[in-house]
Formats: sequence, structure tokens, C-alpha cells
Amino acid sequence: MGWMCGRYKLITPTGNIVEEFNIRAGRPNLEARYNIAPTQTAPVVRQTPNGRQLALLRWGLIPSWAKDSKFAASTINARAETVAEKPAFREALKSRRCLVIADGFYEWKTEAGEKQPYQFARKDGRLLAFAGLWERWEKGPEPIESFTIIVTSSNDLVRTVHDRMPVILDPADFDTWLDAERHGPAQVLDLLKPYAADDMKAEPVSRKLNNVRNEGAEILTDQDAGAAPWRLL
Repeated sequence: MGWMCGRYKLITPTGNIVEEFNIRAGRPNLEARYNIAPTQTAPVVRQTPNGRQLALLRWGLIPSWAKDSKFAASTINARAETVAEKPAFREALKSRRCLVIADGFYEWKTEAGEKQPYQFARKDGRLLAFAGLWERWEKGPEPIESFTIIVTSSNDLVRTVHDRMPVILDPADFDTWLDAERHGPAQVLDLLKPYAADDMKAEPVSRKLNNVRNEGAEILTDQDAGAAPWRLL
């Protein structure tokens, strides 16, 4: 299996996000997104001198030294095991960490020759905060701010479908992760671990998710022929 986390959703209203993450700077008007995919723009939380900021960045990190923006295709994820060493990520880990907001993410399992997607979320329905890194690239016509999601080995629930999962941070660790001035890489690497399987749930969703052009609520509600309920729920 591959190691990428390549799709997720965010349909929680902006006001709830602002309250949940104690946003003090920047408040873009967010639309419900059921099928966020690489290279698309999505919201992240980052620390500023004026407090936490909600900002729209492009998914697929472009290091400041990259010659062109095509670099982003290979950097939608960073492996927790090597993030402190890889040239594309190590500087961002030192000073440009962020939270990537979601309320569910998707992984695929081959069933009867078809790629069946499953959604993973918290049992209590609360928002997820993926450990992320961001960068600003200024070698093109316009600056591009971009991000990556850090992935780690899967917990017991996600492992039944995929061997990797995004790092999901506990709210108690948000300040430590975001405050790079006080907490260097050595102090945050222990946070890059699988999230507790007992706190998560999984359910099959429509195979319409497989096409990035399908972005509506039918991804969660439509029943595909042959998509059976998952027995591990």
C-alpha cells in the first residue's frame, strides 16, 4: 500500500472552526467541502504575533528553494519518521508548523475489484487537526503559500484499509505544535504518532468520491451498488 493521505472533508461552519481553534486573525468565509484534493486550496491554522490565524493555502508544499511549483505533486504528505531530515520539510518543521482542519478523511480498500472509499472521523463528531507544515514560495509570478499533512503508521482501525494515516493532534498539544519559537523539532516529534483507534469510527461512502470533480453531499449519502456495510464499525 502507498503512504499518502490524499482526500479529506471539511463541512463544519466557519464560526464553529473559529471558536474551536480560538482564531484571532483572519477569517475567510469557508464553504462546505466534501472532497478536498491535492493542489486545491484549503484552510489551515497557524500562529501569528496577533494570535492564531485561519488562512487558505494550497495543498502540496512547495519549498522556498524549489525551481517551480510542480514540486507540490510529491509533497502533499510528509512522513513522520523522516520529516526532520528531508530537505523539503526540515526548515518548515523548525519554524512553520500549522494545523490542517478536517472533520473526516478518506482511504480506499479494493473490494470485488472496485476501489471502495471509507471515511474516518472522530466518534464524537468533533473536528480533526492534522499536524501540518507550511511554506511560502516566491519564484513565480505570484507568491504561493502551501502546506503538507504529516502522516504516520495507522492505528488498528485505519490499518484494516490503509497502512498510513494523518497525524491527528490532541487539542492539549495545539500550542506546543504551533509555537515554533518555544518548541523546536526535538520537542514535537513525539507528537507525531497514531491517534487512538477507540476514539474513531469508519463508514463506507460513495465511489463518486473517486472523481475529484464530485464535491457534493451525495458522496456521503448515495449508496453504490455492491457497497456493503463495513463490519468493523
